[in-house]
Amino acid sequence: MKLMTKSLVSLLFIAMSMMATVSWAGSPMIYEKKVKGPLEKTYKQVFNALENNGYYVIFEPNIGKNLSHFKKRWGKDYNKNNLEAIRSMVFCNGWYANQMSNADPQMLALCPLHISLVHKDGRTRILFVRPSLVATGSPAEKLALELEQDVIRTIEGGLK
Repeated sequence: MKLMTKSLVSLLFIAMSMMATVSWAGSPMIYEKKVKGPLEKTYKQVFNALENNGYYVIFEPNIGKNLSHFKKRWGKDYNKNNLEAIRSMVFCNGWYANQMSNADPQMLALCPLHISLVHKDGRTRILFVRPSLVATGSPAEKLALELEQDVIRTIEGGLK
């Protein structure tokens, strides 16, 4: 029994290490779209696409601006990646929220959704946590994948 416990702990440690490695670079958990050009232009395109496709943008935090208030306090630990701007959109679709609550109320943790836009060196990266991977194994998994695909289609359509 002791050997089996050690083996399970070892496997768990290896699995966690692999997950940590995956989450840093090119994580499959995160949709990422890179766009050349100013953040504000990309932001407006994504905002309008969401609003015109059944999503309601609830809150628009300017994360970069908020963090800049701590520049002096954090000193050398402030903005080590020299990001020029960080914006976010918090949004929801009432129909999907209702369907998610019907399928698995625990998946309401996904509501509202959010997108982060990070700007550096003339490029904006759009980042979105994939709902389907959060809902893996849930009765709402199929619905979460549909939602994810719709949001990604909306983002990409707005950038054309």
